[in-house]
Amino acid sequence: MFETFKNAWRIDDLRKKIIYTLLMLLVYRVGSFIPVPGIDSSYIRDLVEGNTLLGLLDIISGGAFANFTIFAMGITPYINASIIMQLLTVAIPRLEQLAKEGQEGQKKIAQYTRYATVVLAFIQAIGITYGLAGQAIQNKNFFGYILVALTLTAGTAFLMWLGEQITDKGIGNGISLLIFTSIISRLPLAVVSLWQLAFVAKTMSPWSLPLVVVFAVLMVAAVIFVDSGERRIPVQYAKRVVGRKVYGGQSTHIPLKVNSSGVLPIIFAVSILSLPQIISQFFPDSGFNRWVEANFNQSTGLYGVLYALFIVFFTYFYTQITFNPVEIANNLRQYGGFVQGIRPGKPTADYLARISNRITLVGALFLVAVAIIPIAASAAANMPMYFGGTAILIVVGVALETVKQLEAQMLMRHYRGFLK
Repeated sequence: MFETFKNAWRIDDLRKKIIYTLLMLLVYRVGSFIPVPGIDSSYIRDLVEGNTLLGLLDIISGGAFANFTIFAMGITPYINASIIMQLLTVAIPRLEQLAKEGQEGQKKIAQYTRYATVVLAFIQAIGITYGLAGQAIQNKNFFGYILVALTLTAGTAFLMWLGEQITDKGIGNGISLLIFTSIISRLPLAVVSLWQLAFVAKTMSPWSLPLVVVFAVLMVAAVIFVDSGERRIPVQYAKRVVGRKVYGGQSTHIPLKVNSSGVLPIIFAVSILSLPQIISQFFPDSGFNRWVEANFNQSTGLYGVLYALFIVFFTYFYTQITFNPVEIANNLRQYGGFVQGIRPGKPTADYLARISNRITLVGALFLVAVAIIPIAASAAANMPMYFGGTAILIVVGVALETVKQLEAQMLMRHYRGFLK
């Protein structure tokens, strides 16, 4: 493995891409410590500790949200804009046509996504400024609120640009690497905190630390195993004679991933369940706030049941949007392909839909396990949960994707694979 790293470093253009990526990630981490002017960050930090959604935002932003720095909103508005554009691509014929026009159409969609990101970032910044951070602003006037909102929006726009630069000139997907860096940056803090709990405060047994390590390794191994799993449906293409040439006749397959939706169902579920918590913050002395604090937290059974149901629902919802068995069946029939043992047309579409539903169920149950087990283990061991299932899924997924891209770069230059 070290020899492979040495070979990768010897390639001039690959070495430049790696250095460029590391420098851009360094810029991101430096910016994560620049505070927003005119804000009392201690008030925001107290809010983050008691809110599940804000805690998730803090993990994705690498602690920037709790400290309320210029990158406090992270890249979340860009992710939301990308999801909205994917949904609109299915609903709006013009966007669907652009998506099928190749590289030029993708550039147009990317441009629309950037505009939507800035708009969503400004709206979210206004909401955070007037809602969550309203009590933390030192200058409570119009210019004070606008300054904070514009600073947060500019930070998100810069991160969007930074991620696109990494994608174009570096290694891996820039947006994913920014989130990956944010989560990994919290690892030293988690290690120090667990050490203090075990040996300084002595609120947990020192023998629990090896169990935490083993549990984390098993979770990562399970995520890698399921994330790499897929069902391959064999497809045969009929032979066609055009002039003196024979086309087709080859065999291939349709890969259906077990976890095709990734971490999005968990993010959606947390967002929905955190809405009552966010609304109750505006009515701190009401009975509604007391009911939410008693019933909508991770330690209650109601929260766990709703959490699991929402994950299953959003997993099927996202799969239905991204996977169209009718379109795949029509494309196969158009190009002379057929699933072995299944008639072309509607029988093929029904077969693909049935297989997809079964695989989606397995993926949904896996996401439920990844999301619920760390919460249950943290409550049973009476220790804080620094990394939930969402963080593990993101870290493992981005790491696998980046390794595959680097391996492809190595193979293009006739080197051995990165993992060999």
